[in-house]
Amino acid sequence: MSERHLLVLDAGTTSTRAMLYASDGARIAMAQADITQFYPWPGWVEQDAAEIWDQTLDCARQMVAQAGGADRIAAIGITNQRETVVAWSRRTGAPLARAIVWQDRRTADVCDRLREAGHESLIQQRTGLIIDPYFSATKMRWLIDHVPAVAEAGSDLALGTVESWLMWKLSGGLHVSDASNASRTQLMALDGAAWDGALCALFGVPLPALPEIVDNAGRFGATLPDLMGGAIALCCLAGDQQAATIGQGCLAPGAVKATLGTGAFILAPTGDALPRSTHRLLGTVLCQIGGQRHYALEGSVFVAGSLIQWLRDRLSLIATAVDTDAIARSVPDNGGVFLLPALSGLGAPHWRPEATGRITGLTHGTGRAHIVRAALESIAHQVHDLAIAFAADGASWHGLRIDGGMSANDWIAQDMADMLDLPVERPADVETTARGAAMLAGVGAGLFPTLEAATILAPGRVRFDPMMSPAIRTQRLAGWRALLGAGAAT
Repeated sequence: MSERHLLVLDAGTTSTRAMLYASDGARIAMAQADITQFYPWPGWVEQDAAEIWDQTLDCARQMVAQAGGADRIAAIGITNQRETVVAWSRRTGAPLARAIVWQDRRTADVCDRLREAGHESLIQQRTGLIIDPYFSATKMRWLIDHVPAVAEAGSDLALGTVESWLMWKLSGGLHVSDASNASRTQLMALDGAAWDGALCALFGVPLPALPEIVDNAGRFGATLPDLMGGAIALCCLAGDQQAATIGQGCLAPGAVKATLGTGAFILAPTGDALPRSTHRLLGTVLCQIGGQRHYALEGSVFVAGSLIQWLRDRLSLIATAVDTDAIARSVPDNGGVFLLPALSGLGAPHWRPEATGRITGLTHGTGRAHIVRAALESIAHQVHDLAIAFAADGASWHGLRIDGGMSANDWIAQDMADMLDLPVERPADVETTARGAAMLAGVGAGLFPTLEAATILAPGRVRFDPMMSPAIRTQRLAGWRALLGAGAAT
């Protein structure tokens, strides 16, 4: 078994990847393919679920070939962009509509009506989540209300998030979702073993269309033999942020991780205690193994890496994302420019889905570098807002472990340490989402007796210590708060 590998399928927002790990945690190889984003209306974000499947399967096949065949793979783990909703036919296995992506804001009016009707307190108490278009339930109902093929499917309808969709396709019809992903739908109580009938009725989501809720690690089934030249055990399902937290070795209360990907997501484990926030943070399931749940407090920033993509693709201010480090260093400061990155509204702790982005402080002396630097600075500003909220909820940070694509940028890592006035650690391998899924798959396949034992797969870290003077930090925060007050403060 020691010579067999772990295969992770990481279905992210902008790309899907397959990664091959040795049993000692070494990453052997990776295949990656972009996923097309569709923006049919302002605030709408969609994907083609068939493309997600096709690209994921192609990447997986490349890694199986790299390993030397299906019999060289001990287990597959799946990790995914959370909250994105797929509707498909049980009979044909084909999507009935485009997937609605987690960033999509089309159900903001529905959320407003639910809030005005007084449902938010109940929903937050049951699920740990606030009412927001971010979550899956209103997306599912929107598909039923607005897509005839979904509305007319009846008992043929299957609804799920991306891990459910991939599991169905890989296994040939196994309809399951893990507890970490289920906890992001607003349809499962944090302490409930199954879907909550009252919540499903409130949102108008049919229970029979939903998958069975299972652990994050276990032997759930196997791939269809003809997909990759042999059946491979399917042993892990996990939302990407929970997987990254595990991949960072943040398993116990006191540890905090931030994944800087398309968005920025901060999770602080709370153990087996149900997480309760009075400062607009989220309670979520970190993982469930052997029926035992562990929880976390979470703060979600909607725009991080997608802001860099916007600078590149929409404004043409940069040629590639890696250019931002040198551009930010090319000027001594932001020149008085501040940027509010509310391209998909504002997430925690503000929760303003209607907010839009803005740039202030422009003068004749403003250049491209000032705007790019202000954009990068906005990441640390948003994370600082979350640090204050976590502290107010009794979960103060003593340091921060970062990962995700943006964390490879040394300037961003240092700026975050400076603004938080805390040490920031970055693993040698920033792909902690996939590594966490590999750890869970290893537990599910029996390679490790516990998740704690699987932390031997975690890599070493680089540390960034704060270097900014208190006066500059205070000046930065004052400018950021003024921008929030002018644009979208709570």
